[in-house]
Amino acid sequence: MVDIYRYGISPFFPPACRFTPTCSNYMVKAIQVHGPFRGLLLGLRRIGRCHPWGGHGHDPVPPKSDLD
Repeated sequence: MVDIYRYGISPFFPPACRFTPTCSNYMVKAIQVHGPFRGLLLGLRRIGRCHPWGGHGHDPVPPKSDLD
């Protein structure tokens, strides 16, 4: 799903990401680090913060802890 967005939809819109890494890169990295369920939740939470009043700047994927 992320690749469909990254290569099929995103090229038609100007870059407007408020965070680094971009939300799609964040989602991929979160799934790699935390697995499909927690990674998806982290990615969706990040996308939910992507609005004019939601913040900006560097927001890396949190490291995996023993509690995950």
